[in-house]
Amino acid sequence: MKIIEIKATPFFELIKLKGQSMWDIFAQMIDGEEKELVFLDDENKPLFHFILPKKLEELKEIQKEFAKEYSDKIAGFN
Repeated sequence: MKIIEIKATPFFELIKLKGQSMWDIFAQMIDGEEKELVFLDDENKPLFHFILPKKLEELKEIQKEFAKEYSDKIAGFN
C-alpha cells in the first residue's frame, strides 16, 4: 500500500479556493492501488489517516456513510 502524506492546512485551503470537495480530489487519485492518506498538521504530526480504496464505487460508498454519520451528529446538536 502506498502512503501519501498531505499537509492538512494547505490541502483544505486549496480545495476551498478551487471550489472542489475533498471527495472530488480523492476520486482523481484512484488508480486501482489502495493508498493510505496521512494528513499532517503544521508540525508534521499526523492528524488523521484515510484509506483510499482501489475503486471509485468503494469511495462513493464511504462518502455516503460519512454523509449519513455527519448528518446524524449534526442532528444530535440541535
